[in-house]
Amino acid sequence: MAKRGNSVIGIDLGKRTYKAVLLNKKSETRYALTSFASHEVPEEVTTTDDVAQHIKQLLKDLGGFTKSCALAVSEPDALLRIIEQPTTPPELLRNALRYNGLSMLNQDCKDFVLDVASISYNGGQAVAIAAAGEGEGQVATQVQAPPAPQTQTQTRYLVGGLLRSRVKEIFEAVAKTRLSVELMQLAPVCSFNAFEVAYPNVHQNEAFLLLDLGHLQSTVLIGCNRELTLTRAFDYGGKHFTQALTADGALDANAAYLMINEGDPGMADICRNTLSRLCTEVRNSMGFFEGQHETSIHRLYVSGGLSRAEMILQTLSDELGLPCEVWDPLENCEVALPAAKRKNLQQEFVSLNVACGAAFEYLRT
Repeated sequence: MAKRGNSVIGIDLGKRTYKAVLLNKKSETRYALTSFASHEVPEEVTTTDDVAQHIKQLLKDLGGFTKSCALAVSEPDALLRIIEQPTTPPELLRNALRYNGLSMLNQDCKDFVLDVASISYNGGQAVAIAAAGEGEGQVATQVQAPPAPQTQTQTRYLVGGLLRSRVKEIFEAVAKTRLSVELMQLAPVCSFNAFEVAYPNVHQNEAFLLLDLGHLQSTVLIGCNRELTLTRAFDYGGKHFTQALTADGALDANAAYLMINEGDPGMADICRNTLSRLCTEVRNSMGFFEGQHETSIHRLYVSGGLSRAEMILQTLSDELGLPCEVWDPLENCEVALPAAKRKNLQQEFVSLNVACGAAFEYLRT
């Protein structure tokens, strides 16, 4: 395998906005952000040419010259599960899942590009969300694991998959740009990896919950002492929040969000009512984790466009009874941006966790 370069474009292909970061590697533990960009896309991008055109516009806004690219895909139909199996070579387990998905995952996986990664205490690194198949490139991330106890008989694996048709569409679209795709990942895995780089002490020593508020769905990832222990996705995101806020379009969305930012009491009630469903799912996730591990979660780390609004963070905190804070994927990165773009970063960093995670994974492997 050719040696990877010291710069990469990380791209998050979201359902409402494409985001990109340009990161340089200064040393084994030092990274620098030299550019970022975001570009809104229609909710239904229907053709390969459409995807390619939106990526080209994103790259134009980003600037920079590197061709290496790490992609992250936000997709409601994606598969992401944690399973326990006797220790098995990843390539064998991947084939077993593809042909026996109904018995192993209660889901037919023949139409998915699959990969697996060990996430147990097995003393090594593993590749996850990989092996896109012939002619479809590679999709990968690495998961660090602590040393293994001698008595372990089962290994926990992270299983990830994306519909083969979607993988093909993305690779065909990127082929129409100047980029060279080195890596493709699922968005939640990227978010978890970005948190590891940004907050290594929390990642290694605490139980933590990452709540990412996307456009069509939100995801919960719970980690404990470096290990991913739970992943869940809910069909509630920015689209549903905006529909509730505007009474399905009766009120202008910009006006509604302005009222949110100004702390309007009526909007606070609507905010609390529509977020109650999400809070119930998050509360259930925490309860399941704490019951299984006898470890408490003391703080929630929130990302995504909705997390820009203080009212939303406060509502989540009040309903869940825990502090909810926005986390910065660039916490441990140098920021080498012009003054104007540096100012914009103060608003945009909440949505860059996935793109950063994809870039970090390329640079550290």
